[in-house]
Amino acid sequence: MVQTYHQLRLDLSAALALFLDPLEAHAECIRWLEDGLGHSRSWLAAHGTDPVPTEARRRVSAWVRRRRKGEPWAYILGWTLFRDRRFKVTPDTLIPRSETDLLVEAALDVGRRLKVDRSVDVGTGSGIIAVSLALETDWQVTASDLSPAALSVARGNASMLGAVIQFHGGSLLDTIPDPLGLVVANLPYVDPADQPTLQRELAFEPASALFAPDRGLALTAALLAQARARQAPACLLEIGAGQGGELCRRALSLGWHKALVHQDLAGHDRLLVALA
Repeated sequence: MVQTYHQLRLDLSAALALFLDPLEAHAECIRWLEDGLGHSRSWLAAHGTDPVPTEARRRVSAWVRRRRKGEPWAYILGWTLFRDRRFKVTPDTLIPRSETDLLVEAALDVGRRLKVDRSVDVGTGSGIIAVSLALETDWQVTASDLSPAALSVARGNASMLGAVIQFHGGSLLDTIPDPLGLVVANLPYVDPADQPTLQRELAFEPASALFAPDRGLALTAALLAQARARQAPACLLEIGAGQGGELCRRALSLGWHKALVHQDLAGHDRLLVALA
């Protein structure tokens, strides 16, 4: 039986709905057809009765098998969008989340108010923060990561998008030269004790980029201490829900003059802004 694009959309949405919320399944189905097969909604509306080529049907079937096991669509596709830019992602890097856009916006605002001319993105991963800052400011941007594989992805994204960034391998600020400028980071902040309760897709993302000791606070607290000791003018960090109060207290005890918590649209603690 010949499968048309209209039938493919219905079959794919039904297959995804077996393990996703129906609304999420419908939205993801559209992304598969648009981003995976390269057909816009208008094209699909005009060509709904066209037969689907065998190669395309095989690709979609392989994607479904991988997705059914919990593999995130971004890894299957190999890229995702962040601030309307396409970034390569691999299992060596976290998949960018919309919440990190709040961190970039806050960094742009704080950096301009403080009139900084440089910034460092610690634990850069796929490089989304560093690339965004490099392309949207005239700052000198530096980025670091402990993972050589993640640094390779970040370098590739910077090159592909035309961002000039100095990359350093190493832990936190250990290999970053002074002066630091604005310190920005989305470090691991998930409590390892929460691992059994997390959505299954997270099992495909690098654990070293998700989990941190001391209830998820260890790396964030260590960076706050390093950045303060090295006289950074400000440190902006993405944090986990419910972590804001304790991290504010720790920041103030380390000598930061002011520590503020910003919440996301769901009302959860999401950003810590520490000012010298």
